[in-house]
Amino acid sequence: MSSHEIITIENDFTLIRLQSDDTESFHFKRHVQQGLIQFHFGIKGKAKFIFNEGSYALELKEEKSLLFYNPQKELPMNVELAPNSWVISVIVSIKKFHSLFSNDTENIPFLSEENKDRKYYKENDISPSMAIVLSQLFHYNLSPSIKNLYYKGKGYELLSLFFNRSEDPNAEHCPFLIDEENVLKIKKAKEIIIANMAEPPSLEELSEQVGLSLKKLKMGFKQIYGDTVYGFLFDYKMDYARQLLDSGSYNVNEVGLKIGYSTGSHFIAAFKKKFGTTPKKYLMNLNVNV
Repeated sequence: MSSHEIITIENDFTLIRLQSDDTESFHFKRHVQQGLIQFHFGIKGKAKFIFNEGSYALELKEEKSLLFYNPQKELPMNVELAPNSWVISVIVSIKKFHSLFSNDTENIPFLSEENKDRKYYKENDISPSMAIVLSQLFHYNLSPSIKNLYYKGKGYELLSLFFNRSEDPNAEHCPFLIDEENVLKIKKAKEIIIANMAEPPSLEELSEQVGLSLKKLKMGFKQIYGDTVYGFLFDYKMDYARQLLDSGSYNVNEVGLKIGYSTGSHFIAAFKKKFGTTPKKYLMNLNVNV
């Protein structure tokens, strides 16, 4: 048995369930107007997304997701599900999408004049937490009267997990909030402050070095790494300090100097703020547990 279900969560937010439990392929077509973002999640089996009347196709594999966005042309859904395959699709407008991430969408770089024509096609892994939500969307036992509310909650949960970095610390945040060139510049900014952690440049100097405005640097860094530039650097320095202490090759003052603290008291205060104990007590505890 093959089936599809289209759930209109809001005017510009639609969720589609595609299910093929037959021994034959299942085809699904749907018009998708220009300016909508498409998220497709392969739960079981595989599917093929066909474009340009069959001249081009992208495969969606099990435990993978595909993201499509092209502001210049329509991307209608033309999907071929292999036998015994399940797919969940979420289609949302760019405006709705940004309203979920920011109260001030007009200032997001992706919506600026220079970036408005950028397109995205991206494959990602489905994280364990996303897999749970996707499974719940196929295996629920609820009253029909609250089904739409259930789907709405799960739809938002799925999008939030899609852009959550906690399970993959190397993953980047939402690609719509900043363009690809700026992502590289912000990665470079991160490398610069790490390489110069003992004497980091000012934000103004850093923005000049990487070729970004101060506003874009601060906004982009927060979006990608989830913290301010110096907040990120503080955490990095403290983790690095702990590694140096763990090595047993340096005393407390030497570690403090290596990461940029000219006085031991400032380093001790910073370390305690991060880890809830002083470097000396940390070392004593380390030696006890050896």
